[in-house]
Amino acid sequence: MLKGKKILIGITGSIAAYKIPFIIRLLKKAGAEVQVIMTPMACDFITPLTLSTLSERPVLVDFYDKGDGSWHSHVDLGLWADLYLLAPVTANTMAKMVAGIADNLLLTTVLSARCPLLFAPAMDLDMYQHPTTQNNVKRLMEFGYQLIEPTKGELASGLHGFGRLEEPEVIFQRIVTYLSDNKPLTGKKCLVTAGPTYEPIDPVRFIGNFSSGLMGIEVANALADLGAKVQLVLGPSSLEVSHPDIEVTKVTTSEQMLSACLKYFSSSYITVMAAAVADFKPTIVADKKIRKADKLSTLELEPTTDILTSLGKTKRDNQLLIGFALETNQEEAHAIEKLTAKNLDMIVLNSLNDAGAGFGYSTNKITLLKTVGEKITFPLKSKKEVAVDIVNAILSLKSQPK
Repeated sequence: MLKGKKILIGITGSIAAYKIPFIIRLLKKAGAEVQVIMTPMACDFITPLTLSTLSERPVLVDFYDKGDGSWHSHVDLGLWADLYLLAPVTANTMAKMVAGIADNLLLTTVLSARCPLLFAPAMDLDMYQHPTTQNNVKRLMEFGYQLIEPTKGELASGLHGFGRLEEPEVIFQRIVTYLSDNKPLTGKKCLVTAGPTYEPIDPVRFIGNFSSGLMGIEVANALADLGAKVQLVLGPSSLEVSHPDIEVTKVTTSEQMLSACLKYFSSSYITVMAAAVADFKPTIVADKKIRKADKLSTLELEPTTDILTSLGKTKRDNQLLIGFALETNQEEAHAIEKLTAKNLDMIVLNSLNDAGAGFGYSTNKITLLKTVGEKITFPLKSKKEVAVDIVNAILSLKSQPK
């Protein structure tokens, strides 16, 4: 399934390096070419001989091989690879990557690589949770690097918590998914809404909310990464969308968003309604700026059209419709009510009572509620990671009875 794909594997100084031979075996069996780069410290945890035997290539550690006089070009390595996997990657190496430090062959190749980069941290619990490490993980993801998050379990120190390198089979599958020509959503059309809506009061004022659109944009990115052609209906937002498989329709008001959704919904296999649509709008919109001297004492409002309900009424059995519920009280009860009333397949619940969740944050904490009664709760994560969790859950819906 990976025949002809060229994979660089960068190994740093972590006890978790013992898992890498299993990844190499899986990659070779799938037909990939594998080139290993190690930091000098990594050689203390696993021998280059073992890795070169499995990869069928000499392992590279230094820029210059004193034995045969050959020069190992980081530029050539960066151009050669279809994907660069850093696993395990230590806190020290991640800090250097963020700072742009290139004091070994592995790091210099990071700066030269034009291919996608996946990084899989492994370290002790407190090291991974330290603010500097968490900030560095966030920065690397902002660079466009894909995080393979460490798992929870027993660590080398004897502590129990997050910091274990993800299992080889899972890392292998992430590589397959990323490089496969047969991604699970290839050829599928998806619709995503994101951002707020602004309901005008007069030419310069509006009713709106603090949504940035980041959560919906990350969901669109995650769907597109799996091969989907995504139509993103985006309310007012300063964020840029650059994925080549995402087409953006920009709107301002709830009526404009409704019109765009009705246009694209019938052909969409998956629809994710992540936008924070205003519930009310002014009954009368002034054609000129309302001046303070006019002494406006009341503002009459009327409900906007419920877009999610409108789509739910026309949803076919071969479509998946996902809603969002941002709640402040009786969160789960309200979310379940929406799930049923609006004919959804799944609803994403997040609470403004959770620190770091909701508007204005790059993180979110969600609970997924499905019509089959399943409930999945996740810890606080970056919105990029949350989007992957949401999309993975959507894919699981395909195997469940309607």
